[in-house]
Amino acid sequence: MDEQSLKDIELELAILIRHITSISSDKRVGTLDRSAYLLLQRLFTHGSAGVKALADEFHLDISTVSRQAAALEQKGYVYKIPDPVDGRAFSFQITELGAKELAEHRQARLNRMKYLLRDWTEEECQRFGQLLYKFNKLASEVSFLSEAGGR
Repeated sequence: MDEQSLKDIELELAILIRHITSISSDKRVGTLDRSAYLLLQRLFTHGSAGVKALADEFHLDISTVSRQAAALEQKGYVYKIPDPVDGRAFSFQITELGAKELAEHRQARLNRMKYLLRDWTEEECQRFGQLLYKFNKLASEVSFLSEAGGR
């Protein structure tokens, strides 16, 4: 990869992050911040999970996930399930209200994406999704390796 291509990708990613942040803070596009959306999406899709498992999955500190989950619990979007073996441990499960909020937020995001991609072909949309997946998967693996002390 030449240096200019790398610079172009870096700049476009920075601009994309700015746009995503702007969209996420636009209350017309939903009421969940990025961390809440991702946690609820994970719990909805894969079921209950403990703080450590969520922290490992998202490559975050346990304290960060605990704080985010506590905020979701305060809003009634998740509830704790006690561990039957270890009374101190628990998992989080999404509530009906959390699932409803997630669905509304996701639909608002999808509507926004549909509008932004309205002039793209189906092939372009599929390829863009594939490349984003590939990039995010690699970024997650590299992030994990960096945290584990490898590179």
